[in-house]
Amino acid sequence: MKILLVDDHALFREGMGYVLEQVPGIPHEILEAENFLDGLELAGRHPDLDLALLDLMMADSEGPASIKTFHRSHPHIPIIVVSGEENCATMEESMNAGAMGFVCKNAAVPVMLDALNAVLSGEIYIPHSLLKKSHVQSGKKQPHPVQHNFRSNGHYLTSRQIEVLSYLASGLTSKEIAEKIDLTEGTVKVHISTIYRALGAKNRVEAIRMAVECKLLGGATHV
Repeated sequence: MKILLVDDHALFREGMGYVLEQVPGIPHEILEAENFLDGLELAGRHPDLDLALLDLMMADSEGPASIKTFHRSHPHIPIIVVSGEENCATMEESMNAGAMGFVCKNAAVPVMLDALNAVLSGEIYIPHSLLKKSHVQSGKKQPHPVQHNFRSNGHYLTSRQIEVLSYLASGLTSKEIAEKIDLTEGTVKVHISTIYRALGAKNRVEAIRMAVECKLLGGATHV
């Protein structure tokens, strides 16, 4: 496994190296860069990267805009943002820009490992504080620490998420859905993760079956 670590603090990069050694079962190679542009260039020279860990607050970084630049340049490389920034708006903007996970630098090692394992398994890792914000804005109590609670259709899905769910049921990939509704693929993946959590589903097939049972979808589906 090959991982790119981009951060302007050498001590943090060293510490992350120890954390990455705890990811079980897979030998890994860590490539390091101390600024965003060098990280972008390294990713171009190593298209076989399995994961990129990017800081937001570097001298040559434009925050979430740089995440979007990296994602557009290397859409096949999953991104986890590791940042000292704890603002929910920045977290959400980073996820919408294409990040598959966001972890604050003051998070405990188990939290970081959870994020790494989730993203390396092809899942989205959404910060707990961002989930909590969604529950607070909905005006409802949080039913479960990992369940979204957005709106009032009984499953707390927005109309956009219902639209994404319908395209999932039609057999479209996240990339194809993104093209259909003019969103980034990263944003679509965030919506898909939200749908799975809201329905308590582990994968697309389960989500569609549950959606049909709950009459969230009309017409035929292909799973």
